[in-house]
Amino acid sequence: MTSLPVIPIGPDSPASRRAKMPPRHLADLDLAGRQELVTSLGEPAFRARQLSNHYFGRLVRDPAQMTDLPAAARERLAGELMPTLLTPVRELACDDGATRKALWRLHDGALVESVLMGYPDRVTVCISSQAGCGMACPFCATGQAGLTRNLSTAEIVDQAVYLAGVAASGVVAGSPPRLSRVVFMGMGEPLANYARVIAAVRRLCAPAPEGLGLSQRHITVSTVGLVPAIRRLAEEDLSVTLALSLHAPDDDLRDELVPVNQRWKVAEVLDASWNYAARTGRRVSIEYAMIRDVNDQPWRADLLGRLLAGRLAHVNLIPLNPTPGSKWDASPKPVEREFVRRLRAAGVSTTVRDTRGREIDGACGQLAAAEDDKGGVPA
Repeated sequence: MTSLPVIPIGPDSPASRRAKMPPRHLADLDLAGRQELVTSLGEPAFRARQLSNHYFGRLVRDPAQMTDLPAAARERLAGELMPTLLTPVRELACDDGATRKALWRLHDGALVESVLMGYPDRVTVCISSQAGCGMACPFCATGQAGLTRNLSTAEIVDQAVYLAGVAASGVVAGSPPRLSRVVFMGMGEPLANYARVIAAVRRLCAPAPEGLGLSQRHITVSTVGLVPAIRRLAEEDLSVTLALSLHAPDDDLRDELVPVNQRWKVAEVLDASWNYAARTGRRVSIEYAMIRDVNDQPWRADLLGRLLAGRLAHVNLIPLNPTPGSKWDASPKPVEREFVRRLRAAGVSTTVRDTRGREIDGACGQLAAAEDDKGGVPA
């Protein structure tokens, strides 16, 4: 069995405190904080609103395009409030360009990935909250890589803003030009970087120029089941979707697949999730990777159905995506269909996730931030 040390869920883990965090960025601050910073630089407070409108409203980073700012102040203000946080290393595309995975290098050399997915009615971005992940789930490439550090609020937000600019450029044919959804399902356990993730959510949802202006209902925060953090999230007065990576309905198997289950068992995790649903009125998304001959037995479908029946929940079955060195494979389609049938017979809403991005290692569980991927398109 894989053992996992319990990771602190406060604003900073010890590992994060030791890491050198990136320079301050306007996305780390609310509008009042930006105004205070601008005035400390000897500029009028309204310059903060102008800079914020360029970044969040126009998706512009180049000081030369900020023509409403005095020429003499542009470079200095942009340098102080909009330092480079993410350096593009490579972009990979598949699905006729509708799925695009970006690899970024951070200021300290750490690597993270995020994915843009274009659909006829929406554009969704999957972003990372940590460089690596400390949860050690054995079927997930990110979890096997280990944790490097937490990302700052601005490093999290900047992924969404950058890819919102990609969508706005029109390169994702057949999709709207505006980003509409963000899912915290990239690298890392979001609730292990709690304070910065919540700050990022608030920044993404604040109206421009303070933020990106997304609907809270179009934000999804994923977790493997950090119970105290789930309960804390229920107190935040947010209406984001909680996605619980369950992957097994019984403790014996979940202890192995999701090692944090050794600390918080299935019953505790589901109780915290139902509390979140009751407090917010939001349906909980139960994420379940279908792994051949591991968690796809009919009796496990029946047990999951009994656990979820009558609850405000939806099951999202995920065909296991291949990862290097994995000993497991996806469940056969007939097994998957029988699993779906049994859940629906129990009255549980169930769908099977689209495996977008699999060819570029951009699908669920595949993000590993490797520099030697082939077939890259310069970002």
